[in-house]
Amino acid sequence: MNLKDKRVLVVGLGRSGVASALFLKARGARVTVSDTKSGDELRNEIPTLLDHGITVETGGHGERTFRGQDLIVVSPGVPVDAPTLAQARALGEEVIGEIELASQFLPGPMVAITGSNGKTTTTTLAGEILSAGGFPTLVGGNIGTPAISLVEQAKPETVIVLEVSSFQLETIQAFRPKVAVVLNVTPDHLDRHKTFEAYADAKARMFENQRSDDFAVLNADDPTCVAMAQQTLAQVFWFSRQKEVRQGTWVRDGNILFRDGDGQGKSGQCEIMPLSEILLKGAHNLENVLAAACAGVLMGCEAKKIRQAVHDFKAVEHRLEFVATIGGVDYYNDSKATNVDATIKALESFPANIHLILGGKDKGSDYTVLSELLQKRVKSVYTIGAAAEKIESQIASSRSANLEVVHAETLENAIRKAHAVAAPGDVVLLAPACASFDQFKNYEHRGQVFKEIVRGLAADSA
Repeated sequence: MNLKDKRVLVVGLGRSGVASALFLKARGARVTVSDTKSGDELRNEIPTLLDHGITVETGGHGERTFRGQDLIVVSPGVPVDAPTLAQARALGEEVIGEIELASQFLPGPMVAITGSNGKTTTTTLAGEILSAGGFPTLVGGNIGTPAISLVEQAKPETVIVLEVSSFQLETIQAFRPKVAVVLNVTPDHLDRHKTFEAYADAKARMFENQRSDDFAVLNADDPTCVAMAQQTLAQVFWFSRQKEVRQGTWVRDGNILFRDGDGQGKSGQCEIMPLSEILLKGAHNLENVLAAACAGVLMGCEAKKIRQAVHDFKAVEHRLEFVATIGGVDYYNDSKATNVDATIKALESFPANIHLILGGKDKGSDYTVLSELLQKRVKSVYTIGAAAEKIESQIASSRSANLEVVHAETLENAIRKAHAVAAPGDVVLLAPACASFDQFKNYEHRGQVFKEIVRGLAADSA
């Protein structure tokens, strides 16, 4: 892609938008950035952009701004069906996302990981596995480091491990991972995708540019993933914690095994590691390990290197992260549980006596599916944020007589109320099933606040 003197518009000034603008400017493009946020809200980003000679538009998108552009790069948070973008496409202007832009400049093989839940843990673990296997490795994407920021460091032999969201996949054109992993597909982001089918279709775009010498790694226990096997030209490998697979990773007699389909490949069949050496909590994390291990083998990692990397791996921040024990009560931060399925997985990680904090910005979710686990494992629910009333109404009809539901409004109120009633052996769990944007900048901010309050309570108790 030749960017010299091209007119390029970057829409949205999140992390990836700022990184894209600076990258494009460095390659000679004439760059404009546009965001609906006010200049005051973007006061941290604007000076850097202006210092690099980038034109900045804030407080909305001017109609003329989108005219006459050679390329438009949209941030993941910008809906692809926005009227201004639809008009730009009608005028023949090219519209892509940051992940597509980066893929055209990254010289080495890509391992791309998506799914409704587990993306960040699996992406981080896959990066650790490949590094342990001796591969020069860079990790980024939706995980926090924009893919475009990796270009300067990447060499042809560098493996790029990317967490990729459905929003990012909506705007790809030639994006082609060597290994494409889909962990699971459950209802999420329906406020934007409108239907589950549209959401699943966005995830399936991972495979649309793959060829017969690429690999697709899919969850054999997820019906939507199973159906995706028909949508790729790549060689399909499976992972499963419930059954044996013809090729891929699975569990037998307390061990993780890998096998290729005909036994004639370089890997054949091998034992990777015993389950007892996995320190991550929860059955869902076993699936993440199976997927990352499968990707590692396909990229050429030795089993003993994978085993060591998995054994050494600790929970990622904000993903079922242990924070403290106060008076015999364990506090866990799973702020990354931004959808109902992630909350289900968090609840399944504890047998009982849970004080659960739910709520935030609703994403069109159905909270009634939590009812069975709430009855069996939860002592009390504390609702917070904009979704509180919806959650309360949806779980009210099926809640047991012993389950208390408390309208806490804020995260701090919820933590303090749970702290006041929790008994030794109980668990206080933040697994909100919602986005954070009603009260926090992002899920990391929400998780950080949770940890600060809990650690404050721990200090007071000490």
